[in-house]
Amino acid sequence: MSTTLNVARYSALLSGVFYGIYHRRSLQKAHDQDKEHHAIHQREQLIAQAKDAWRHKQESAKGSDGVITNPEDPRFDLEKLVAKWEKDL
Repeated sequence: MSTTLNVARYSALLSGVFYGIYHRRSLQKAHDQDKEHHAIHQREQLIAQAKDAWRHKQESAKGSDGVITNPEDPRFDLEKLVAKWEKDL
């Protein structure tokens, strides 16, 4: 084989290897970003589920007197809560 053909063949081989390395890195970067996005989304869902469970637990544990102890609830009444605390003492 001629020298020119060997140079062309090995040049094509090396350029293909380097392109493969570059392409693999770009695919890995995209995969890592997707994985991170999925982990963040999963954490947000778990936090929302925990908040709902806590809210449900607080509502079921409020007792028969109907005093709401969650200050973020629109039905929260501070005077009723203080009166309940005074009654418990």
